Amino acid sequence: MSPTQPNDPLIGRLVDGRYRVRARIARGGMATVYVATDLRLERRVALKVMHAHLSDDTVFQGRFIQEARAAARLADPHVVNVFDQGQDGELAYLVMEYLPGITLRELLKDQRRLSIAQTITVMDATLAGLAAAHRADIVHRDVKPENVLLAEDGRIKIGDFGLARATTANTASGAQLMGTIAYLAPELVTRGTADARSDIYSVGIMLYEMLAGEQPYRGEQPMQIAFQHATDSVPRPSAKNPGVPEQLDELVLWATEKEPDARPRDAQVMLDRLREIERDLGIAPVITEEEAFTNQTVILDEYDTGGHTSVLPTTGSMALGLNATGPTSPAEAAPDNATRLRRVAVKRRRRSVIALVLIMVLAVAAAGAGWYFGAGPGSNVKVPVVAGETFETASVRLADANLEVQRAEAPSLEVAAGSVISSDPGAGTSVKPESVITLTVSTGPQQVSVPSTFGQTQESLTATLKELGIELPAERIQTEYSAEKPAGEVIWMVIYPRGGGENDYFQCGDTCTAYAGDTARIWVSLGPVVDLVSTPTSLDDARKAIEAQQMTVGTVTEEYSNDVASGNVMAMSNNQEDGIYRPGAEVNLTVSIGPRPIALPDVIGESRTDAEAILLNAGFNVDYAEISIISGDFLEVTEMRVNGKSVSAGDEFLPGTTVYLQVKLVI
Repeated sequence: MSPTQPNDPLIGRLVDGRYRVRARIARGGMATVYVATDLRLERRVALKVMHAHLSDDTVFQGRFIQEARAAARLADPHVVNVFDQGQDGELAYLVMEYLPGITLRELLKDQRRLSIAQTITVMDATLAGLAAAHRADIVHRDVKPENVLLAEDGRIKIGDFGLARATTANTASGAQLMGTIAYLAPELVTRGTADARSDIYSVGIMLYEMLAGEQPYRGEQPMQIAFQHATDSVPRPSAKNPGVPEQLDELVLWATEKEPDARPRDAQVMLDRLREIERDLGIAPVITEEEAFTNQTVILDEYDTGGHTSVLPTTGSMALGLNATGPTSPAEAAPDNATRLRRVAVKRRRRSVIALVLIMVLAVAAAGAGWYFGAGPGSNVKVPVVAGETFETASVRLADANLEVQRAEAPSLEVAAGSVISSDPGAGTSVKPESVITLTVSTGPQQVSVPSTFGQTQESLTATLKELGIELPAERIQTEYSAEKPAGEVIWMVIYPRGGGENDYFQCGDTCTAYAGDTARIWVSLGPVVDLVSTPTSLDDARKAIEAQQMTVGTVTEEYSNDVASGNVMAMSNNQEDGIYRPGAEVNLTVSIGPRPIALPDVIGESRTDAEAILLNAGFNVDYAEISIISGDFLEVTEMRVNGKSVSAGDEFLPGTTVYLQVKLVI
């Protein structure tokens, strides 16, 4: 497939204001992969863009984002890096490490099977990358040769975490029986579940294929192969290749046990065993930059070529003997005596010719070397690696290399103030002596001005802080009820300086100055707390209203009240020390039991008029029977009655109670 597609509308487009698309290199059922340039960091990257017709499918979007999150959680030299994930309009994309090289599948196509040393080299790196994933509780779920990259510079990496899941989310069903069928673990076929041991099974099948030159199970239909995975046992690879050591035979059988519990529990356990085998066999995985792969460029994923990884041809040769096409076992490597004698005779006849040619080549090489190191590119010097060093130290090193220094400054979260972030030209670049090298020196985190929180919602402030490079963890977003701020509006904010402790913070409700990399804590209003006092509210209704606001009723006390009806709430208070209402807080309630009773004054023997005045003044109502008064006579109280019953002085009644006076006429 041609690496460029002139009719592709994305070619030449600037994605998200940062990634300039250069060429299309692969296309699959879910996404297309392009070579792009990261204009911000001036580096080449692989841009994986989800197909437009899947952009509204939440399942595919989830899988797409899962790939970025799964790979980004891993920091291991044997895992393909994912740098970024984003959305540009309807365009969902991932930004991945761009690695020229070939896949293990391409190598197996070329050689059919690998030597023992080659197999150990590939397996050691693959298991190391998987071990990092398993330590992070990530199951790859699609381990196969197409997803193992043999890079130009000698690195071996595992990629395509598009099917990866956390070990706690290990079920699969239907079309989600993940992974190429040839490497599918039996439990995925029979139970639809997967964990780290499912990856181990796939690694075991891949190890068998590298040693034997073919997959253990074959069939015309995928379900035939799946059935063999579920019912048959993987044979020893030495049955196909007698040169396979017994230790590797046993490792294949252990990794491909039918029951997951019988396999290594994760990649680290299998890697430990592999390294014991390496010591037993006296073979160590070795990769050098001079022996690196330089013949193909690869993006790790399944694309147009029938499930195989697409490649972009370049030039060069392969290293570490991984491009050898000869025999892979001692039995295959041993020629007979007649063949050996014929080879000796041919070598002797050629020796004189080779000597003459060698002399001529050396003469030409000597002349060329004189020009190369005197006036040609050989007279150049390489820019040394100075990133991370202080400016003073870096300047001395460049001066020792006969290079001039120019200083530039830029803020950085990762590099300490005063240390070199990068050089221009970059480290390793061949330049003329006395060239000017610009060193960009870190000034530390960038100082930023944080705007006032007044009138800001949680969403607007979160976006502002993100732009400023200030972190706002979810656990530092707190909520409380506020009569002054409407629901969703920010009440207050504090800033924790980068590298400080939990008690090291300063208030930033109004504008303040902070640094990129600092952390914020905000309080967001839930609106006013429910008012149980202004409107008559019974205890039961008050309890329901409080629980509706995710709070609980604490202590309930009763008090007399002349103003609040008995049974209604007359006061509420927060049980927290700061008195602020928040979800989960306890609210204490005071409930009215009506007016306080008062004692009945003693008016027996008093005149009716005086008795009436005394009772009215005490808060009682008064009633009596009318008696005609003869001039010079007066009425005297002889008895007090309430509700038809005779009562005595000192008895307590509610204010407003009517007291009936029994009077007699005194002459």
